[in-house]
Amino acid sequence: MGNNSSPSVEPSGIDSLIASRLLALRQAKSLSLAELAELSGVSKAMISKVERAESSPTAVLLGRLAAGLGVPLAQLLTEDKGAPQRLRSRAEQDVWRDPEAGYLRRQVAERDAASGVEMVEIELPRSAQVGYPRWSGKPYRQCLWLLEGALRVDYGDERFELATGDCLDFGVDRPLVFKALGRTGCRYLLVASPA
Repeated sequence: MGNNSSPSVEPSGIDSLIASRLLALRQAKSLSLAELAELSGVSKAMISKVERAESSPTAVLLGRLAAGLGVPLAQLLTEDKGAPQRLRSRAEQDVWRDPEAGYLRRQVAERDAASGVEMVEIELPRSAQVGYPRWSGKPYRQCLWLLEGALRVDYGDERFELATGDCLDFGVDRPLVFKALGRTGCRYLLVASPA
């Protein structure tokens, strides 16, 4: 979208990172495969495949796992990097692409330990749709600013249609569905903060 070129992401590298992060988070919460399967609605076999980096998970699958673990999606896609940097160049921002929908996620700013705020840029290809269940952990707020295109957001029973420049405030306390509308995809910035 736009004139931003997306860096190539080596699937095996990101799959390995997701695998190690998922296993570490599951173990840190003392959850068995069966317990995480029940919390997330993802089968034990699929969780095991993701933890062994034998499957490239989709955004929907990662969203279910993150919701089941009660952690932000970023914790499955990025390494713990210690103290945040004052300047974070575009090249230093972690990028992940959904292998099915083509959804592209760029971690613009890591979650700040003090404030709990993080920034993520999302690109959804034309007609792409990504859904997430209600988070089971501590809820947080999100503010979405649509940079390009048109987007529909289903927040529980509420539906919002956004045009370029529109801003929407919502939480993760209800199921969410994001769908690109129109002839092109869309690009938006998400700022997440504690509820």
